[in-house]
Amino acid sequence: MSCLLPFLSLTLCVLSSLSATLTYDTLRFAEFEEFPQTQEPVWILGRESSALTEKDDILCDISSRLWFTYRKNFPPIGGTGPTSDTGWGCMLRCGQMILGEALVFRHLGRDWRWVKGKRQREEYYSILNAFIDKKDSYYSIHQIAQMGVGEGKSIGQWYGPNTVAQVLKKLSVFDSWSRLAVHVAMDNTVVIEEIKRLCMPWLDYAGAAAFLDPDLERELNGFTEGACALDQSAVWKPLVLLIPLRLGLSEINEAYIETLKKCFMLPQSLGVIGGKPNSAHYFIGYVGEELIYLDPHTTQPSVEPCDDGLVPDDSYHCEHPPCRMHIRELDPSIAVGFFCSTEDDFDDWCLRIRKMSGRREALPMFELVDRQSSHFMSSDVLNLTPDFSDSDHLERFFDSEDEEFEILSL
Repeated sequence: MSCLLPFLSLTLCVLSSLSATLTYDTLRFAEFEEFPQTQEPVWILGRESSALTEKDDILCDISSRLWFTYRKNFPPIGGTGPTSDTGWGCMLRCGQMILGEALVFRHLGRDWRWVKGKRQREEYYSILNAFIDKKDSYYSIHQIAQMGVGEGKSIGQWYGPNTVAQVLKKLSVFDSWSRLAVHVAMDNTVVIEEIKRLCMPWLDYAGAAAFLDPDLERELNGFTEGACALDQSAVWKPLVLLIPLRLGLSEINEAYIETLKKCFMLPQSLGVIGGKPNSAHYFIGYVGEELIYLDPHTTQPSVEPCDDGLVPDDSYHCEHPPCRMHIRELDPSIAVGFFCSTEDDFDDWCLRIRKMSGRREALPMFELVDRQSSHFMSSDVLNLTPDFSDSDHLERFFDSEDEEFEILSL
């Protein structure tokens, strides 16, 4: 037995070292497969590529996505709470990733690429600072966890896709730099009128339906196009559209698989947050029948920004081959995300969604309507300004539990 002690000591030392950076879900780093050599097209957030001729470009694109994982040794949440989110924060981190992608689209553009060791644009570091694990960052784990208390989730409790979407919507109000309009579409329905009123808050309610009048719309567009000095965001607040869905009971209904794939093909795609029960992932694309995703289940030390505002950023980008899983393994509880930088971009998204909905080979995952039915309209629904006193009741009404989605069926 005594001869085994040095071996056991060494083993415990190695395991201790591993546990400092890895969790049960990421002890398979050495098992990650290389990206498949296949003739199937690869779709990553609205971009199509070939695995045979553009593999390096695909991997560069994936490594440029912001990768938010478990962290440890950050300031206690709420002053006396946890200093690590290992084991409970994976959906919160996925929420950070999908919103982080929206900020990249907003400030850097879809074509932006990260290069290791290269100094990036100032906007990039401003984005990272918004997610640093401290209480005064807009979208930090601290802010998400504490805002989640208002959604009925205690600090340290696991979130579902719906809850994290509602929390991100509330936090975005305080981000005066990005000026995003975050809309969470409930009841499997996207209402065009609601979104246009949210993204064009300068329209009063009496004129809220003016966009349906072609003559008035042309007149308005002509005016704004002539105002060269007018910032586009003053006319249209960039939209982050999150659509929580449940696509089956215990497993995904196969009737939705092709529609889900097509969502990754849209140029406005922000991807999907979901995964498996109590194990969330951020899905950014697909190849064949496999989803491509970023896995937050890796515990890394918290990062402290430099005095000049720069952020050591290597740990915010995933440089190993991307994770993949068969699409039929996906838990049916998901949230789909889209980003529309302009009104034209949103109109294009609506057109594409309607074309998708008209195809017989795939079942629509949600409904797109011009306006809400009259029996659904109320002062709470019509008031889309960020007044928490009104919106808290409405959001909790829709989101008492993350598992309470309307079941979509054939």
